[in-house]
Amino acid sequence: MANEVSSGGHPDMDYPEHEKTYELFIGMFKWGTVICIACVVLLAVLTL
Repeated sequence: MANEVSSGGHPDMDYPEHEKTYELFIGMFKWGTVICIACVVLLAVLTL
């Protein structure tokens, strides 16, 4: 994510909180994808 917040930005925005939320979202998306792929592989193995 671009860190251009030091050059200004809206004073009411909590940029560190936005960064934490973004990292949480990306992490949950990544691990959710891994779990879904693992489930599909497990189902494929169990049905052979």
